[in-house]
Amino acid sequence: QVQLVESGGGLVQPGGSLRLSCAASGNIFSIYGMGWYRQAFGKQRELVAHITSGGSTNYADSVKGRFTISRDNAKNTVYLQLNSLKPEDTAVYYCNAKATIDKHEYDYWGQGTQVTVSS
Repeated sequence: QVQLVESGGGLVQPGGSLRLSCAASGNIFSIYGMGWYRQAFGKQRELVAHITSGGSTNYADSVKGRFTISRDNAKNTVYLQLNSLKPEDTAVYYCNAKATIDKHEYDYWGQGTQVTVSS
C-alpha cells in the first residue's frame, strides 16, 4: 500500500503562483512514477504532469512552460510548481503514484487539493 497526502492548494489571482506538495508513505520502493492530475467541475480528470523514478518528466500541453514537476527522494515528496496561473487552471488537483507490487500494477491517489484562480 502507498499513502499520498497533498497540500498547498488555495485561492490565487490570475498570474499568481502556488506550489503543491505530495508526500508518499508506505511501500514507497514500489513506486516507479508519480504525477499530478486535475479535475475541473463537470470535466474529466486529466493528466497535468508526470515524473518517473529516473527523473524524466512530461506535461500537458496546456501547462508547458508554466508548471514544473519535481521530486525530493529524501523526503519522498513530489512537488508541482504552478506559475502564471489562469482561471482555466481552477480544479481539484490529485497526486497519483504508480507502483508495482508482487508483479501487479497499482494506481494510488491522494485526497485532492482545490486550486482556485480568480480575481
